[in-house]
Amino acid sequence: MGNKLITFTDQQLVNYQDCTFFTRKEILRVYKKFREMKPDVIPRVMKKNEAYSIKLPVECTEQLAEFRENPFKQRIFKVFSRDSRGNLTFEDFLDMLSVFSEAAPRDIKVFYAFRIYDFDNDQFVGPADIDTALTLLTKQELTVEERQQITEKVIEESDVDGDGKLSYIEFEHCITRAPEFLSTFHIRI
Repeated sequence: MGNKLITFTDQQLVNYQDCTFFTRKEILRVYKKFREMKPDVIPRVMKKNEAYSIKLPVECTEQLAEFRENPFKQRIFKVFSRDSRGNLTFEDFLDMLSVFSEAAPRDIKVFYAFRIYDFDNDQFVGPADIDTALTLLTKQELTVEERQQITEKVIEESDVDGDGKLSYIEFEHCITRAPEFLSTFHIRI
């Protein structure tokens, strides 16, 4: 018992529990996964501001089995990183995995799904965003015309106010009708 390594103080763990959907044990498991990506850079014990100052380059997180085949991985990392380039601090990594956990509520998942699909960061999911998503999802197997038809159909069925793009409310309405959304917006740690 005397050689047990303390990674975080009790207060840090309480704080992380308060702002994530994880238990103490899960937080420590996430930290272990984070540290294993680059043990020469990530210390065994986090001191002071290291949890939000030491960054893992995006190339490290892209190699995680949970993301390796995900066509949206680069976009996901950009959305959750403080630097918006995909480099993740431990706190960024913890937030990201918390949102993708089973315990995260649907409204949080929808909020981040909207941010992920809003590739141009204009607070709407427009035709260009849908086209980008289709290109990623289909590994560029659809023709330009096929992607355009699908994009037009999505806008036609979901754009309630007729402005040619989806607001957050319209996106939320559309996504909550998809029964598979919660099971696909999930990563097990």
